[in-house]
Amino acid sequence: MTRIDFYSNAEPKLQVACRLVARIVQQGLRVFVYAPDENTARTFDNLLRTYQAVPSCAGHHALSSEIPVVIASEDVEIMHHEIMINLHPDSPPSFSRFERLIELVGLDDDDRQLARSRFRFYRDRGYEINHYDLSRASI
Repeated sequence: MTRIDFYSNAEPKLQVACRLVARIVQQGLRVFVYAPDENTARTFDNLLRTYQAVPSCAGHHALSSEIPVVIASEDVEIMHHEIMINLHPDSPPSFSRFERLIELVGLDDDDRQLARSRFRFYRDRGYEINHYDLSRASI
């Protein structure tokens, strides 16, 4: 069953996601980043390349099976099922095919409400959920 980890107080959200992705890749793992739209996907890709110098590509890219970080704003079939980071306000449609799902929750009240809804969605389906408060720890 998919391990689900919520990271609250994840601000700025895209920078926190960059740091998490860099740590994941340093561990030799691969990650799929699910973005809410193409603009966010491009912005995150640029941040990741400049801030962490981590190779990444879009979900439909020919090398997506070889690159450790795949970023897409739609549910795409990728070759690995290790870790998914959700930047989308809704639960990803195919999260259960991954070993681990990471949910980032910012400081904004709307973001927190959407995260609570996702939390209930996972909990009601029997997933064990871990919570990490980033205001108390650094990643």
